Amino acid sequence: MNAPLRVVIHIDELVLRGFRPEDRHAIAAGLQAELARLYAASPDALQALTGRGDVARLRIGEVSVTAGSRPARVGRQLAGGIQRGLQP
Repeated sequence: MNAPLRVVIHIDELVLRGFRPEDRHAIAAGLQAELARLYAASPDALQALTGRGDVARLRIGEVSVTAGSRPARVGRQLAGGIQRGLQP
């Protein structure tokens, strides 16, 4: 039986412009939960991610955020942008 693959994504800095400072923790929690969900649900995406190795900096460009979104939803939308940015 193979041990489960463990992937660690370390985000040293996440620049959020235009958001309330008090929303940062909820945005980060939404981001973390959605990245975990995306990569757990898609073995192909996880394989592509592990094949990249260390990525010193990832610029994903703009991510569209629905006006009035709750912070956790903003985090989920950011996770989608990160996933797209990591695609080969």
